[in-house]
Amino acid sequence: MAHVDKFCAERTPAPHDLPRLSFDLPELRYPELLNCAAVLLDEAVARFGPDRRCLVTEDAVLTYGDLDLLSGRIARVLADDLGIVPGNRVLLRGANSPWLVAAWLGVLKAGAVAVTTMPLLRAHELAAITQIARPSAALCDHRATGELAGVPVVAFGGDAPDDLAARCAGREPLPAVPTDAAETALLAFTSGTTGRPKATLHCHRDVLAIADTFSAHVLKPVPDDLFLGTPPIGFTFGLGGLVVFPLRAGASVYLGEPGPGAGPLAETVERVGATVLFTAPTVYRALLEQGLAGRLSGLRRAVSAGEHLPERVWHAFHEATGIRLIDGIGATEMLHVFISAADGDIRPGATGLPVPGYRARIVDEDLREVPDGVPGLLAVQGPTGCRYLDDPRQRAYVRDGWNLTGDVYVRDADGYFWYQARSDDMIVSAGYNIAGPEVERAVLDHPAVLDCGVAGVPDPGRGMIVKAFVVLRPGVPETAETARGIQEFVKRSIAPYKYPRAVEFRAALPRSSNGKLLRRELRPAA
Repeated sequence: MAHVDKFCAERTPAPHDLPRLSFDLPELRYPELLNCAAVLLDEAVARFGPDRRCLVTEDAVLTYGDLDLLSGRIARVLADDLGIVPGNRVLLRGANSPWLVAAWLGVLKAGAVAVTTMPLLRAHELAAITQIARPSAALCDHRATGELAGVPVVAFGGDAPDDLAARCAGREPLPAVPTDAAETALLAFTSGTTGRPKATLHCHRDVLAIADTFSAHVLKPVPDDLFLGTPPIGFTFGLGGLVVFPLRAGASVYLGEPGPGAGPLAETVERVGATVLFTAPTVYRALLEQGLAGRLSGLRRAVSAGEHLPERVWHAFHEATGIRLIDGIGATEMLHVFISAADGDIRPGATGLPVPGYRARIVDEDLREVPDGVPGLLAVQGPTGCRYLDDPRQRAYVRDGWNLTGDVYVRDADGYFWYQARSDDMIVSAGYNIAGPEVERAVLDHPAVLDCGVAGVPDPGRGMIVKAFVVLRPGVPETAETARGIQEFVKRSIAPYKYPRAVEFRAALPRSSNGKLLRRELRPAA
């Protein structure tokens, strides 16, 4: 094992709590020594040469050779300047950019563990992550250093004399550390229903496995593809779609910042000639509503994930563009998509079939398989699986070797999987997972609020939104102005995408005899 720092190995779940992995496809049988960053770059350079286009922005193009050199220099800075040894955790923070991709690859080349974070997270949310992951250093966009504390930070993308670019200049690249294929490469965080984040461990082998299953067998990218997407690289949907998949295929990815909204996205897709798009159903719906879908007709592939894709959106997008949207369900715990379909295998409204390399079934609470047509819990096995870092919730997610994703599904007689609902307190809104109890705590911090309960509300624009049921303190008026004040307060205290888009005032909330909030009674009202 290459890891000198055994932090992750010592906090891996016990063997009897681990998922049962399967490597049925020949391409999933990886060598014992494997550094996924080196493989992603070295194989592309060997196939296409170092001058092949890789990362594209408005004013620059990095070739595979450029990215290989830069990531090696970042690895050198980490090892020589910051004292990073294999197994140390390095936190990454920033908007999607070539520097963020190079930093991610550099961390892995150094044998360290990349801790990817969402750029919208606030200081106390980042504090929870650093408390769990205990990073030895952070590489952070120079525009986003203010919320990060308690860890040595090196900024990138700026012009300061100690910026990462200045540190890298002229440095000899560090050869990739020969890590074991099963050693941890990244910690990806997902929200729990309690609001306390969970760190999921993923090894070097896992990173290649998501490319050699979903990407290779469903997406089927070609080297001439130009990828583009909206999900942050700190989100595993974005990490796969905007880093791992294009690099594994020897393709390129556009990493400019088109700006918020459907209009700038459509304009960018058309202008740069993107051929593969990754985004959420909310965005495809907005493109349709604004009459912009026709500008995406040059796409070869369009992927929708992060939340359920409604059948009517699929048909409307197909009629407007001729493109058959690829739907899919993935999970941070599984790293990426494990049920999907493309081309003639698509059945609009269904999520799809198990991705080659994975198997799935529908079970009851006792893990007994239920008949086709009967709703039950989705259970999955494959080359990736849930490994929480030192977290008792492992035993709820993995049972008898199966990953229980928290989704209720129906399988039909032809083996297609149809989404029904979430089985926990997680709210999926516009592709983001939002823990209701976390929002409740933020609302309760408002001085006008006496009590609060949160539930998800179906919404035609976002799939679901967060709704807060609020009991105000005596004397506070139940007005639209009070509701807006609560919403703005929450936006400032947690990531803005989590704020309650609807607020309903109540005289009291349903509680059990021991005072526990009965969220199940809020859901029908929502």
